[in-house]
Amino acid sequence: VQLVESGGGLVQSGGSLRLSCAASGFTFTSYTMRWYRQAPGKERELVAAITSGGGSTNYADSVKGRFTISRDNAKNTVYLQMNSLKPEDTAVYYCNCNLIWGKGTLVTVSS
Repeated sequence: VQLVESGGGLVQSGGSLRLSCAASGFTFTSYTMRWYRQAPGKERELVAAITSGGGSTNYADSVKGRFTISRDNAKNTVYLQMNSLKPEDTAVYYCNCNLIWGKGTLVTVSS
């Protein structure tokens, strides 16, 4: 059972990145998936969530209108498209399904 994130990196303010999270070892299609992030010195916070069928999503106020969560159930993968990135988006981004966590991928946004 694992979640593996990818797609992080260094980007300039205003730029875009797409994170991916590949799931294995459980019935991906049955579960809501979430993205969290943790900035240096701060608590981990929920960024976005998507229901099992992809029909419903929700976002933190800080990312609404800039980030989009999606999933491909045929590929057991969830995505986070991040546009108009700001320095305050700098964090380690984690994929989550209930008690299962990925190791995270670092996103750094330079000003």
